[in-house]
Amino acid sequence: MNPRLVLFDIDGTLVLTGGAGMRALNRACEDLIGLPDALDGIPLAGRTDWIILEDTVSRIGRRLDAELFAALRARYLGYLEQEIERPGRGVKGVMPGVRELLDRLHARDDVLLGLLTGNFEAGARIKLGHFDLWKYFRCGAFGDDAADRNALVPFALSRARHCGLVSATGRDVLVVGDTPHDVACALAAGATPVAVATGSYSVEDLRASGAEVVLRDLREAEALEALLP
Repeated sequence: MNPRLVLFDIDGTLVLTGGAGMRALNRACEDLIGLPDALDGIPLAGRTDWIILEDTVSRIGRRLDAELFAALRARYLGYLEQEIERPGRGVKGVMPGVRELLDRLHARDDVLLGLLTGNFEAGARIKLGHFDLWKYFRCGAFGDDAADRNALVPFALSRARHCGLVSATGRDVLVVGDTPHDVACALAAGATPVAVATGSYSVEDLRASGAEVVLRDLREAEALEALLP
């Protein structure tokens, strides 16, 4: 069998940041489009930063053109570097079982670890770097690759091929995430979704979205590892 590519979502799957991303996006939007608490009521879980910004900007009748997109992204990333250092609200930290699972998978020569996240790539680096997790991942697909999360697996596959998985296809990919959006993007690319009920969706919700493998958290990773050769 081909080596496998295992792609992890970030927020709610690997870590919780205590709301750092939302605070940083709100600050950026207030600065540049004059809208305080801009993300109030905007769905966030499992969506790309790109589409979240499109929804936010459309509230004031503006279009997210390339210039505004670049300005908002840059301002957001600057604020995220500040906000990730703050305690925030709610839980902040690495999700249960994550470090142990990443250590095991990283040690295998038949597995390549990557990311599939709605975060901008630099935002993913800031968040995971804060928790010393960035070092595990060699490639990925991010929220600045496409607005539609369902388009991201091909980006990750293309980059994985440059890392040595030259013949990898969607069938060689596992997508690990905590929302139905993660499940949908895996299924759209012919990949295998592994859902983790550590976010705002229950085991039942995630099964109903099409995931055959659903874990309560990544301490139950035996079912995930059983999918690997």
